[in-house]
Parts: sequence; C-alpha cells; structure tokens
Amino acid sequence: MITTAIRVARVGSVAELAAAALMMLGFPCLMLAALVPSVPAFAAAAAVTYLADLYLHRKGSYLISLLGKVRAGLSIRFLVRELLLIVLLARLELSEEPGFYAAIACFTVFFGLQAPHSALVTLIGNRRQMPVVTRNVDLVSRLPIADAPPRFLLRRAGLKMLHLDLAAMAGLLVYAVTESAAAAFAGVGVTLGLGTLYVLALMPYLRAKRVPPKADKVLKTVSAWLREYRPETVLYFSGSADSTYQVNMWLETMEQLESRPLIILRERVIMEKMAPTTVPVICVPGGVHLMNMDLSMVRVALYAANVGKNIHLLRVPTMKHVFIGHGDSDKLASVNPFSKVYDEVWTAGRAGRDRYAIADVGIRDEDIVEVGRPQLAPIEPWQGTPQDRIPTVLYAPTWEGWDDDPGNTSILLAGVNIVKKLVAAEPPVRVLYKPHPFTGSRSAKARAAHHRITALVKKAAAERAADPRFTADPAAQAKAKAELTRLKARLDGLSLTFDEKADEAVTSRDGLVDMRKHQEAARLRTDWNDAYWRSFPSYEHRVITGTEPRLYDCFNASEAMVSDISSVVSDFIASGKPYAVTDSAELGAEEFRRQNTAVRAAVILTNDAAGVEQLLDAVRDPAADPLAADRKELKEYLLGPDAPTSIERFDAAITDLALKAEARNVGQASHVVAAAGEAELAEGGVTAV
Repeated sequence: MITTAIRVARVGSVAELAAAALMMLGFPCLMLAALVPSVPAFAAAAAVTYLADLYLHRKGSYLISLLGKVRAGLSIRFLVRELLLIVLLARLELSEEPGFYAAIACFTVFFGLQAPHSALVTLIGNRRQMPVVTRNVDLVSRLPIADAPPRFLLRRAGLKMLHLDLAAMAGLLVYAVTESAAAAFAGVGVTLGLGTLYVLALMPYLRAKRVPPKADKVLKTVSAWLREYRPETVLYFSGSADSTYQVNMWLETMEQLESRPLIILRERVIMEKMAPTTVPVICVPGGVHLMNMDLSMVRVALYAANVGKNIHLLRVPTMKHVFIGHGDSDKLASVNPFSKVYDEVWTAGRAGRDRYAIADVGIRDEDIVEVGRPQLAPIEPWQGTPQDRIPTVLYAPTWEGWDDDPGNTSILLAGVNIVKKLVAAEPPVRVLYKPHPFTGSRSAKARAAHHRITALVKKAAAERAADPRFTADPAAQAKAKAELTRLKARLDGLSLTFDEKADEAVTSRDGLVDMRKHQEAARLRTDWNDAYWRSFPSYEHRVITGTEPRLYDCFNASEAMVSDISSVVSDFIASGKPYAVTDSAELGAEEFRRQNTAVRAAVILTNDAAGVEQLLDAVRDPAADPLAADRKELKEYLLGPDAPTSIERFDAAITDLALKAEARNVGQASHVVAAAGEAELAEGGVTAV
C-alpha cells in the first residue's frame, strides 16, 4: 500500500511521502487551530508545515511542482499560513489592538517586496546567462567577466525570501500569548528589515560592470578564438539530460585525434552533465548564434545522434558531415533513413555496411566507411575463468524503448526468470545486474519489473552471505572500502575544473582544464575501479546502477553476459566471451538469428530462460563451448580487424574526408574566381563598345 502511494504521489521515498502527508494535513490543522483558537496548536501545525515544505524542497520532490500546477504553489502556501495567523489574532479578540494592524501591514508590505525581489533575481540570472557556454576556451584574457553574486543570494532565492516571515510569525505568536506589542513589532521589524535588505543586496549586481558583456561581443570573442584555434574536427551533439552518455562515450576518442578537435553542444544541461575532457567545448543553445559562428576552418563534423537540431550545422557546406552514432547494433535506429543527409556514415565493421544494404533506406554503399569502435579499447579479451573465484555473469538488459514491441527488452517477460535461474545455478555463479539508464522511464511495467529483479538479486545476495560455503575477507574488504572513500574524495576534488558554485559566466571564464589533474583523475579512476571490485566478496550478487563502475568495467569483471538486441551485445563481442541474447518477441532461434547479426554466435534464450544452462556450461568449461570459433569470426565482422587499431582507422577516415572537404572548397573558390574573371571580361567588353 505504501509503495502504491509513493508511486501515485510520485515521491522518492517513505520519508518524502510522510513529509508530503504532514504538509497536507498541517494546513487544515492550522485553520482549525486558528478558529478554535489555540496558539500552541497553531504554532505546532505551523512548524510542521514549514519543516515538511522545506524538506520536500531540499529533496526536489515532484509534489512541489505538482502543487504549483494546481494553484497551491509556494507563495500561496506562505500567504495562507499568514492569513490564518491573522484569523487567529482576530479570534483571540486582538483585532482592535496595534499588533493586529502591524501584522496586516507587515504581510502586505512583505508580499509587496516579493515582486522586486523576484524581478531582480530573474534579471540577474538572465543578464548573467551567456549566449554560449564554454570549457577549455581561453576567455579570461579576452572578455571582462565579473564574479557571480554570492550563491546564497540567488540559490533558492524565492524560498529564502518567503522564509523571512518566520520572525514576524514568531513575534506575533508571542504577542498572541502575552499581548506584548513589543514582541509583535520586533518580529514585524525583523521580517521587513531583512526583506528590504535582501532586495537592496541584489540591486548592485545589475550594474553593467557586474554582468558579462552583451551577446554580440561574446559571440565575436568566441569566433575570434575559433579563428585562432582553428578546429579541424567537430563532434556535434544535441539531446536531453538522460542522453549525455551518448556524447560522453566519444570524449576519449576526441582527445586522441590527430586533428584539432572541438565539441559543440546545443543544450546547457548536457554541458552540466558532461564528463571532464581536455577538448575545447562550446555550448550554443541558439540556432541563429550557431549559424553565425565562424566555423569556416572545420573540415569534418561528427554526429552522435539523429536529432532535428543537426540541421543547424548540416547547412554548412565547407565541412563534410558524418554520422558516427552512439552504438552499433541491429536496432532500427542503426539504419535510420535520416542518415541520408550525411556525406558519410561510419560503421564499426562489415556488419554495419550490410545492415544498411539490407534495410535499403537510401544509404549508398560508397558512403559507408568501416572504422571500428575506438571506445572498445578498454575491453579486455577473455583469458578464461580465474581459478580464485566463481564465474560472474552480467545481466545487462536494454530499456523498453519508445513503443511496446515485446522484442525491445527482456526485462518485461524474461528478466525475473533469467535472474532466478542464474542465482540458483549449481555450481554457483555470481550475478551482476546493470540495467540501462532509461529503464522504466516510459513504461510502468518495465519499472516494476526492474524493481522485482533488483529485489531478487538483493535477496539472493543476503542468502549467499549466510551460506557457510562462501567465506569473505572482512579485513580486505574494509581496507578496499576505505580506499574507495579516499579515492572518491580525491576524484571529487580533481574532476572539478571550475567552482561548482559559480554560474555559467564564471565557469566559461575559468573552465580551463588542468592537464596534470586530468591525467591524475584518469589514473585514480582506474584505481577506484580496482578497489570497487575488492570492496565486496567476489561471490556477492550485485545491482550496479549509476555511472560508476562503467559498463566496460562490468564486462571485464564478468565471464559471460546476458543481454538484448542493442549495442551492448556488439560491444561485449569485443571481449570474445560467451554471451546470450533473449528472444523476447519469440521469433524462434532461427528467425531471431536471421534478423539480428549480433546473435549469430550467441546462446539464444527464451522468455522462460531456457538456454541459460548452455551459457553456463561454456563459462565453466571452454571445451564445452561450441560457439567460440563463431564468436571470433563474428567479432571481426561486427567490429573490424584488430589491426590497424580502431583509432588509427578512425583518424585515417577523418584525414581522407578532410581532404575531400578541402578539395570541394578549393573547387568552389576556383569557380568564384573564374566567374569574377568572366564578369570582368564582360564588363570590359561592354565598356569598349
């Protein structure tokens, strides 16, 4: 019942639900206490509503947004509480006393202060918003950008301003008990004084020298930097906050390019969530601003997603445009007809080329280039199951997708069955469950299935911990956990290339990466990953969510994987380890293999998890693995040869395409010169006549 209430109210925990219930009940109690009247009851109910409201705000509860939509927003809640206090005073027969009129005047003036306060906060925020946000772009020597206002003035400013009424509430409640006008006037004076001071404190930050230069100057400065830096290869990305991983997967590749790289983003939220990088990054939310930016020196533009905003860069003819995607799989997204707009489409291996040919969506074979997957370099090849621990099986299903096609994910129909068989396997194996970040974001059924699988894995982990067959090393684990804490603290400090409390103007000004810290962070992340796997027993089942450990780290910690049709399968094939894919749509093994290249060397599972035993046999005894040769052949077909390396092929493809772009631009320039010459000759002929 509580779980249902949490889901209906869309709150995140029992504590959040309790706070929401207390706040909802608090206001009727306030009204009742005011009418009775009872000062102690009113004070208690007021305290509950204040604290519950504040807790929900700090948790970022969806309920706060919902209340605003039904005309019960923050300002209304404060106003109702204050009006009920006036009712309380009237019911106590204080309506003819000076303190009563002081209360009315206080709350009237106090709410009058809300308008200039809100206007100032909004104006400061708008005027300090940059037309472009940058990282690793030297603006500090080119633009006079003043420091941001103190964070305490702008962060949750409306909430802070409204809470200044606490002094008046306290003073008037004391007045209601003691009839001391001094207490009423003192509380009123403090509230109005602090409110006025808050408004006055904001005003200096509207002065010209306290705000960044105007948009045209910022854009000219960034264009001047671009002409000086002369980027050659651009990674372009647009998307929602949840899709940030799609650009993050390309950061290391961009850092390794031989050509000068640049990353262009279109949404500020992507910039905020993007992983640290040494590559210059420019976030340009406005399409007009992007189209007016000087990118004449760029020769190759890489696109990681098919989105509408791509058109703002695709319109630039001086560069060649390439779709590189954010994964390589048999999903329909990998043969999107939209890809016809690009000059080339780069795939990992021959499979991608054949996929487009079979789909017949208008992508010409000569426009497809096989470049491998540079991101797969960290995946370690299989060396067999280590002798010092039981085998590990990774269950990494994809999400439910945008429609209700049963073939999208195994979570709905097969997930629980798969995990039940894995945790009950004899000889035993360890299960790692790492769901897709989008799991449950669209489908309530998928979300519920995810919760059931999570509960199943945690229950199995608890049972295994009590099983005498499995022994842990608490001292080693405690040492690893302490190391994790130390490394995380160090990483948290190193990963910030700017003050996290600063606004986007200051982060653009100061956001130059420290190369030494960046390299140290990479080393510390490796150490953190090693400590993470040592921080719990090697037999312990585990649910892994969030960004760390990364998916490829889970690949390296596993001897086999169960997944669905997605790029996760194609990537795992790079390891050469056994894997299984679930035929969730129940096509049948033969048809399933025919439709999906990546499962040609897979163990095919049904929705009741039949086939899991075959996968486990291959893990425990390589001699019982009939698909080993098939996996090796499929790996080259999907991902290309091991030599030359993928990054070398990727660089070579960029070089070739840049030459084509340059040849086109030279040709266009020669046409312009020839046309000008013809016009001059024609004009000369007319003059002569």
